Amino acid sequence: MQVTMSLASLVGKASDFNEEYLRKSLRTILAYAEEDADMQPTLFPAQVEELLSNLNSILSDTVKMREFQEDPEMLMDLMYRIAKGYQTSPDLRLTWLQNMAEKHAKKKCYTEAAMCLVHAAALVAEYLSMLEDHSYLPVGSVSFQNISSNVLEESAVSDDVLSPDEDGVCSGRYFSENGLVGLLEQAAELFSTGGLWETVNEVYKIVLPILEAHRDFRKLSSTHSKLQKAFESIINKGQKRMFGTYFRVGFYGAKFGDLDEQEFVYKEPAITKLPEISHRLEGFYGQCFGEDCVVVIKDSTPVDKNKLDPNKAYIQITFVEPYFDEYEMKDRVTHFEKNFNLRRFMYTTPFTQDGRPRGELSEQYKRKTILTTIHAFPYIKTRINVIQKEEFVLMPIEVAIEDMQKKTQELAVATSQVPPDAKMLQMVLQGSVGATVNQGPLEVAQVFLAEIPADPKLYRYHNKLRLCFKEFLMRCGEAVEKNKRLITADQREYQLELKKNYNKLKENLRPMIERKIPELYKPTVKVNSMTRNSFRSSSFRKYENLPPQNT
Repeated sequence: MQVTMSLASLVGKASDFNEEYLRKSLRTILAYAEEDADMQPTLFPAQVEELLSNLNSILSDTVKMREFQEDPEMLMDLMYRIAKGYQTSPDLRLTWLQNMAEKHAKKKCYTEAAMCLVHAAALVAEYLSMLEDHSYLPVGSVSFQNISSNVLEESAVSDDVLSPDEDGVCSGRYFSENGLVGLLEQAAELFSTGGLWETVNEVYKIVLPILEAHRDFRKLSSTHSKLQKAFESIINKGQKRMFGTYFRVGFYGAKFGDLDEQEFVYKEPAITKLPEISHRLEGFYGQCFGEDCVVVIKDSTPVDKNKLDPNKAYIQITFVEPYFDEYEMKDRVTHFEKNFNLRRFMYTTPFTQDGRPRGELSEQYKRKTILTTIHAFPYIKTRINVIQKEEFVLMPIEVAIEDMQKKTQELAVATSQVPPDAKMLQMVLQGSVGATVNQGPLEVAQVFLAEIPADPKLYRYHNKLRLCFKEFLMRCGEAVEKNKRLITADQREYQLELKKNYNKLKENLRPMIERKIPELYKPTVKVNSMTRNSFRSSSFRKYENLPPQNT
């Protein structure tokens, strides 16, 4: 413990230390541990090796920090790794988490800054739960799960790793009830600044019992006032908030060193466009390796490293969006819940079987790629490693089903919006019933519903698309009627044109969506009611009519 803290102080504060001599000293200590015959039967040599490995990592990352001051993601990764290296030195880990929070706040990444302080508070809670047994205190990091599922990593600090109040461990001012409340209050302010007011509520759920136990009515009054403001903000701005935008970034090429062949999901500020992050990363790595050496891969197709120039650095950037299974959507009702605690992301790649990205409706396939990150967003850093990738391919008719479901959903949202938005409704309507829509609903129906498919395996897809069109037409009718109530006097002609296009679309689609596949509506088991009834009435009759046996 003391060795780790001393090394941290030396590397962090001394500007004239010699890195090579320090590494040589660590190697010498390791050699002594390996040569000590008396200690070989014990765990001591392995413990020394583990300690020196950790010290080497901390040393490397601390030195690298000076090189990557202009690379915000790499700088945060290094600070994160250093903080992780101090997992068994709570005081130092807390300091580095606070340093990370400060860096994030300067970059206006308020949510990430708040998460750093939540992790710091969970670390303090672990210490307090070992030292004191008060019902009003959180039971270690597990009490913070509603704020972030990532915070459980702070539970690694336990009494088998450290002993509070020994060797100067956990001696800082934050390792107290007041310190815990202070960290959480800072986190709540940052969450509020970042627009995550629901999380402010979760943070104060931990703070309030402590304030109540101390009868701190002044702070209780202030805290409830802040909660009121948070709830009012949710009511007033709930659906209008813009959360982060996410991109998958893959690095390919030996020039990237440790980053080669690694994939990350990057969290960027709201409404960040693909060209913006592409320009930023291309510009930064162009300065590092030379502009001619950096190539941004424009598409999302799988990268074949054998076809890449080994002297160049390749970056593949793809827009991704949060992905949820159907069962998850039952619990993710609000706009906030659909943008918080995210670990799975999806991007789609259109393709045809002859290698082109785009083709006719009947030849358009789509590959869906689901990425899983090692931690959930938002986290204490803005890029997280991808640890799992799943892929599945949609057939052309499945692509059509998905597109029609999306159009239907857009119509439903535009129609039910409160307060009504006439411009949005008309824009969605024009894309649905407009006479000049290319590859629009009518063409989709003509391609996939005009004929019953020859392959029985496609029957259910055909029927599902038919039902999608029935719902789509219903939503179009509702939207046209809603628009009639919203238009001004000068838009009556436009309304008549919309109604005319809708009726025309309805007439063209009717024969296709009313045609059912007979095989799908046949009963699976044919029951003969006469046979069943005759069995029921005569099953015992034959025994009743038997002649009596001789006794």
